[in-house]
Amino acid sequence: MKNLFSKILAKMLYALWYGLSLLPLRVLYVLSDAMYVMVYYLARYRRRVVRGNLSASFPEKTADELRGIERKFYHFFCDYIVETVKMMTISREEMSRRMRFTNLEVLQQIVDEGQSVTVFLGHYGNWEWVSSMPLQIDRPVRFGEIYHPLENPYFDKLFLKARERHGAACIPMANTLRWMLTCRQQGEVSVVGFIADQVPLWNNIHHWLNFLNHEKTPVFTGAERIARRQNQAVVYLDMQRVKRGYYVGDVKLITREPQQTEEWQLTEAYFAALEQTIRRDPPYWLWSHNRWKRTYEEFCRRYEYVGGRVVPKHSDSVQC
Repeated sequence: MKNLFSKILAKMLYALWYGLSLLPLRVLYVLSDAMYVMVYYLARYRRRVVRGNLSASFPEKTADELRGIERKFYHFFCDYIVETVKMMTISREEMSRRMRFTNLEVLQQIVDEGQSVTVFLGHYGNWEWVSSMPLQIDRPVRFGEIYHPLENPYFDKLFLKARERHGAACIPMANTLRWMLTCRQQGEVSVVGFIADQVPLWNNIHHWLNFLNHEKTPVFTGAERIARRQNQAVVYLDMQRVKRGYYVGDVKLITREPQQTEEWQLTEAYFAALEQTIRRDPPYWLWSHNRWKRTYEEFCRRYEYVGGRVVPKHSDSVQC
């Protein structure tokens, strides 16, 4: 009965999503404006988290400046929602016009020479629209984006339908390496996007760095380890919101020789580049995420590193 209810609910959501996506974006932005009032002023959605993240990240800014960024973020967040709705039916031509990529010749040269690519990006701008990159690459390439599958398989299938419309495959995080190895065995070049700026689980914390005025920020390192293992070129996608409904992703090469870099160097380069992007135009990062909820002090109380693995702590020793 529960599965039947979920299936019916997913079909209803699909009908609603599809119907709304047929509306022009200018109409959807009217809905976004109304949503902003409800989300920001009435529901006060995660206002405390957003306000805390902003004040800790930009201690040099005045209260008025922080409130301005806060309001712009919520306006953008509502735009992001309706833009994601539009993904279900947006044409290839309109998507290519609204989500442009610059310095693609860097990526083109790498894949033309037969080397696969790891793309670092953040939850900045409309990261969902980055899945349209295959529309602007001439050479046949296997594009993939890493994602967390939803618990409800019907809802998961619905979101995959929207995300994969323009040629990029959604790869469950647990299947990342297997997917890449399959591409390699089949002689195919792959370009895979990693959105690696969220907070990792305790057992996935292997490195801490300074990020947005937080001296000990836990970070994902899996993308770096995979790039090293597969000897893939590493690029950063510097996103910019040009105006409402228009974005540019600038491809910036980090290295073509990941195995020649020091441990964590690629991860640190990514977060340094992402911080520059955020500081350039702060409202368009996902400030509603509780990014710094896992602290270094709590980690040291509860866990330790043994043989490179994170294990629960059973002694008073601290190996952080």
